[in-house]
Amino acid sequence: MTTTRTFEDLVDEAVAAPVEGWDFSWFEGRATEERPSWGYARAMGERLAHASAALDIQTGGGEVLASARTLPPLTAATEGWPPNVAKATALLHPRGAVVVASPEDVPLPFADGAFDLVTSRHPVTTHWSEIARVLRPGGTYFSQQVGPASVFELVEYFLGPLPEDVRNGRHPDRARAAAEAAGLDVVDLRAERLRIEFHDIGAVVHFLRKVIWMVPGFTVDRYRTELRALHERIGAKGPFVAHSARFLIEARKPRRFQG
Repeated sequence: MTTTRTFEDLVDEAVAAPVEGWDFSWFEGRATEERPSWGYARAMGERLAHASAALDIQTGGGEVLASARTLPPLTAATEGWPPNVAKATALLHPRGAVVVASPEDVPLPFADGAFDLVTSRHPVTTHWSEIARVLRPGGTYFSQQVGPASVFELVEYFLGPLPEDVRNGRHPDRARAAAEAAGLDVVDLRAERLRIEFHDIGAVVHFLRKVIWMVPGFTVDRYRTELRALHERIGAKGPFVAHSARFLIEARKPRRFQG
């Protein structure tokens, strides 16, 4: 807890902290988040241990993929942000996995039916037709995704009330429909809302710098007035509470695929 430190100290520390990759250890003691009951990393690792060729899409810094005890003989990962590409390469190459620099909005740079397992944790977008294309018949897509109105208590603090189509833009029912439209069979779909607590304004700043799509264009200078008011609110009332939305989806490509 850092409630006795000044607003300027907390903000300056958060601005100086690196934001590459998906290592969230910086938040220790400053923010907490409940984890989904299904244990994505463990479940992903179990599937990787039985795969022969796997692809992790939008791998970030490669931390989640690298947490698996066993990787398939052929393991690839894609990432679009150059600092993350370098970080993931350094982390995953010693494990025998190749990292491919690939923008998120272009076709996957792999042949049809190249993988029997495709994974992705918190993808910004899910290109279902491409996932179906690179999966072998009988192959599986396994993903934990951000659900509707995730952390919107914080988002709307800065942006104001957002329309319902924005709040529901990442609904698991839409993911199911999109997967089925691409010819995949959804075999598991689960959703949970989970409590988040921000214990100081530095944690808020670091979060919004790291998860850049939450408040697009966020900078300390642009939102200094709102940040200072939130700092005072946390000091007076305790942690700022929000709720993340997560869903798990597992979809399988039929052995007789009709794409």
